[in-house]
This record gives sequence, structure tokens and C-alpha cells, in this order.
Amino acid sequence: MPLSFTGPESFYSADEEAWWASVDKALKGVPRQKLFGSTEDGLDIAPLYTRREDTPARRLRTGNGTWTICQRIDIPDPAKANEQILEDLEGGADGIDLVFAGATGAGEAGIGVSDLAGLETLLNGVQLGLIRTRVNAGEGSCEALALLLAFLEKQNVEPATVQVSSGFDPFAWQTASASETFDAASALRQIVDVAVSASQSGVPLRALCADGQVWHNAGATPAQELGLVLASATAQLRSLEASELPPERWAEQVTLSLAADADQFGTIAKARAMRALWACVLEEAQLPQTTVELHMYSSRRMLTVRDPWVNLLRNTVAAFAAGVGGADSVCVLPHTLAVGLPDGLARRLARNTQSILLEESSLAKVMDPAAGSGAIEDRTDKLCAAAWAFFQEIETAGGLEHALQQGLVQNRIDAARSELGKNVARRKRPITGVSEFPNLSEAPVSVLENSLGETPGADVVAQENLPEAGNGARTKSLKGAALAGKSLPGVARQQNSDRSELKETRLAEPFENLRAAAERFEEKTSKAPTIFLATLGSLAQFTARATWTANAFAAGGVKSTDPATYQTLEELVSAFKDSGASLACLVSSDGVYETEAVPAATALRSAGARSLYLAGRPGDREQELTSAGVETFVYAGCDLLEVLGNAHARLAELEGLTPSDLEVLS
Repeated sequence: MPLSFTGPESFYSADEEAWWASVDKALKGVPRQKLFGSTEDGLDIAPLYTRREDTPARRLRTGNGTWTICQRIDIPDPAKANEQILEDLEGGADGIDLVFAGATGAGEAGIGVSDLAGLETLLNGVQLGLIRTRVNAGEGSCEALALLLAFLEKQNVEPATVQVSSGFDPFAWQTASASETFDAASALRQIVDVAVSASQSGVPLRALCADGQVWHNAGATPAQELGLVLASATAQLRSLEASELPPERWAEQVTLSLAADADQFGTIAKARAMRALWACVLEEAQLPQTTVELHMYSSRRMLTVRDPWVNLLRNTVAAFAAGVGGADSVCVLPHTLAVGLPDGLARRLARNTQSILLEESSLAKVMDPAAGSGAIEDRTDKLCAAAWAFFQEIETAGGLEHALQQGLVQNRIDAARSELGKNVARRKRPITGVSEFPNLSEAPVSVLENSLGETPGADVVAQENLPEAGNGARTKSLKGAALAGKSLPGVARQQNSDRSELKETRLAEPFENLRAAAERFEEKTSKAPTIFLATLGSLAQFTARATWTANAFAAGGVKSTDPATYQTLEELVSAFKDSGASLACLVSSDGVYETEAVPAATALRSAGARSLYLAGRPGDREQELTSAGVETFVYAGCDLLEVLGNAHARLAELEGLTPSDLEVLS
């Protein structure tokens, strides 16, 4: 291939056939198909793409082209939450995501506010006319929005200056909470009521939200997440048909929310696909084409408790991809969120991740950076097709509510989560700092003490005394009650998700549970779980595999002895006995195994090795090695979770411990 970037024989002069000719030469007979991959949705990823000339750059965002740096506010105490809001806004954020207790994803945290006095404490000194505000209080979101409308009225804030969006998706919340009393249809009527009331007050509120976070965190693929967001948004649009709002304003009521993860190309494509799909919905519904407000969160399921500093890198990729993909606002979840309630440092780093991308990298200065990229355009087109097909399937089932009742959605996500779990277990989906390159001596990170927030007082508005929802009267009544000093029902209510059909699942949890079991083992026995690395041959012959093997066992909290060169088999056996380990793993190259593996296995078994592993695939010698005492083969692509789980069970058995002693969670 030419190496020059200029002239007739430049790097850019090579056509596709010339590239493939060079690829075939490098592969030396290996099929090209080895270079192809696939996404979670089974979409093909080619190793080489040509430039797309049919996809001009599009204006993805409205306004000046930049996106809003949105900060998550979930500190229970409203006074402390206010301090954090002011710090975030002074530090560069221009949006806040108010996560009240009971909101989707709030966990045991969330702002504890249920009346106007508490909201005044929370928003003291905050100029809402200069920022974007998102509100999510789960089942009590309509009441929280009514509370905010009351606040705007009491503070004499010019209604037209504020930008307020709801972060509450009734279908996602119902699925995540598994509430037996929650009625999605009733919730939609209440949401419409808020939308009508806000319109009557002149507040440009986006009351409808279709949120992909619940589906993503439960294990949904990108296409499934997109399809479910479309289905939810469509169902909510239909709820406006009986309202007094004119059809040309319906799309203005909607916010779409997606998760951004560390799959850079996938996240960019997902954001761009969302806008294309939404345009199709508006076209089919014969509604005016209106630019939708697209909000993106960094993925919660990709966060790790172990080595959480690596989350900073994941968040950076996610924020970059969301910005390039055209999100209107981005919320980076603090890197310690999976550990506990993030402190000021974690929140500052989350904020600064975006500030650097915008201010130092000038990432928003280019209108549509991905336009024309063969790889991203191809992924976007395929995502659109897959998501639209799933959306149509949901619509055929009668809409999202009926699809959920029939179990269609849950079954699809269960299957996707199962496949994702297999890839994590086999490290086809590696997790840096957890399943890859774990740090067994990491120091704990700082988090805030999570004290419970305010609970509703005795003077709570009775639900049965409220007008029927639909024409704005219910929200107006709630607003009046808030101005009169009453607490509103539903706000600051803790969410109960014990019965949830689709629980949030972080990818790292299975490995982290094994790490926790290892720590419990050491606490109970006063010694760390250890495996002896029986390295055979010379340093050059075993080093690569020894490093790989030590990392593999460390992913489950099992420490490895230092690899060493042994001159004789007797020396190896003596070192094993001195180590005090009851587990051993043969480690070397395949060539060395040919002559030394069987004698070493026999000797280690005779010396007291209670479980014996071999690093590498057994090939056609599996029977011979098994007969010599090797029980388990550890290699790239094996089910490492199963290997480590069995190792823990064996160690516990040898020490007379039970699984409950180690608190191993499945």
C-alpha cells in the first residue's frame, strides 16, 4: 500500500478492492469473515466502510448548537442539595436533574421535599430562567411539577423564560416498580392535566417523557431501547387526543431520553437513529415535524463498584458519543454512584467531564461530526430498521401497555440480558478494573452519608378531594394547595421495586459479588483465598499465560502466588507446599505441556492439591490431563464466572464454610 498522503499514489487514492487485497495478504488465507463482528442486536459490523456521499450533515440540536450540561441532584436533605446545585451552576453546569425520592433510578437516595417550603429551600438562589430543569419523582412526578409551578408563581418568575421537562415515563416506572396500585392510564391523564395547566399558565413545560433508562439498565439492546422509547412516546401522544392542546403542539410536549454507554459508535448511532425514528412517527401521525428534545444519561449499568475510577473513562466516552450524536442535554452520572451517594468531588468530576469536551475540545462546534462516516451511517440505518420492527411488533400487540401485560417486552429483554450475561461471564464483554485488570489492593472511595429525606407532613392533600384529571383543574388545585402550605401526595415517596419484573442489573455485579465473597472469606479465615501458580519451563515460556491467569483469578478476588522458574519438579512441589494454598494451576506454553503437564499434575495432586487447574485449552489431550488430576481448564472464552464460583465453593468447603458465610450473591 502507498504510504504517502499526497500525490497520485497517496493513501487516499486506494479503492476498496486495493484495501481488500492488502487485507487478504495480511490474513494469509484466513477468511475475511473473521474480521466481521456483530452488535447486541445481531447487526453486522464490517471491518471496512466506504464514505457515504448520500448523507449530508444535519442540524441535530436547536439553538446555538451546544448541549446542556445537566447535573443530577439526588441529595436527600434539601439544604445540602441546594448547596450542590449552586456549586454545580457556578462550576459550569447549565441544567439540573432533580431526582426526588421514589424516582426511577433514585434507589435509596432522592430529594426529600413534599411542600413548597422544602422546594424553596432546595431552589434558594437558583435562577430557573437561565437553566434547564428536569423533574422526576416517580409516581409523584405530577405533584412535583405542580409544586414547581407553584414555586414559579410565588417567586414571580416570568413563565416563558423557564425550560422545564418531566423525566417521568409511566410505562417505564410501572415496569421498574411493579406497583400493584399504579394505573398507567390514570397517570397519563394526570400528565396531560399538568401539560394543559402549564400551557394555560404560559410555562413551556415538556410534560411527556419516554425514558429508555429502565429498559437499558434491565438489559435491553440498543434497538430494543429505541423501540420501547418510541412505543412509550406514541402511547403518550395518543393521550393528548382528548386534551384541549392543539395537535400542532403535541410534539412540543415530549422529551425522549436514552442511555449513553462506552460503546462509542453504538451510542452515536443510537442518538442519531432516535431523531430519524421520531421523524417517522410524526410523519405517520401527520403531525408537524418538530425537533425533539433528546436527553441522554451516561449508563448506570456500566458503572462499577470495584475500581470506580475507571468509570471516569467510561463516562467520558459516553458523554463524547452523546454529544457527537446530537443530544440536547447530557447528564453524566458521578463515577461513585454505584458505591453510594456521590460526594462533591465525584459530582465535580462528572460536571467537568462535559465542560472539557465543550470548552477545551470544542466538540459542539461541528454541526454533525458523524455525517458521511460509513461505519456510523451503516450502524444508524441498521438500528433504525431493527428498532422500527420492534416498535411495530409492540404496536401490533395493542401498544406498549398491552405488550407489557402480555410479557412480550419482558421476554425480549430477559433474552437480551441472558445473552449479555454470557458475554460478560466469558469476558467477550470485558469490564476493565473488574473482569479485566482487577486491583485487589484498591483503596475505598469517599461517598456521602445517605440520611433519609423529608417525609410528607400530616397536612397532605387528599387524593379523593382533587378534581378529575384532564383539563388542568387537578394541577391547578394541587398548585393552590401547595401555595397554601400543604404537602402534596406522592412526592418524596420511596419506591418499592422488590417485585419488579425487570430489575436494574449492573454488568459488573456478578464479578463484584465474588470479590465480596473473597473479602468475607479472608475475614472468616484470616487468610486470603489463594491459588498456587505452578509455572513450568522458562520465564519466556510461561510469563504471558501467568499474567493472564493471575488476572483471571483476581477477577474473583482469588490471589495468585508469584510466578517463578523451577529447576526440578521436586522444587515446584516444595514451593507449592510452602505456599499453604490448596488450589493450584499449571501454567506454561502448549509445547511445555506436551512433556511436563502430566507429571506435574500427578505430583501436585500427591502433594495435597485439592483442586487442580490448567491455563489453556486441553485440545486432544483432555482425557490424559484429566486422568492426571486436572479438573478445570481456564482459557480465553471460558465461562470465567463459573470457574471462579466453583473455586470459591471449593475453598469454602475446605474451610468448613457455607455459601451464606461468604454472602455470595447470584
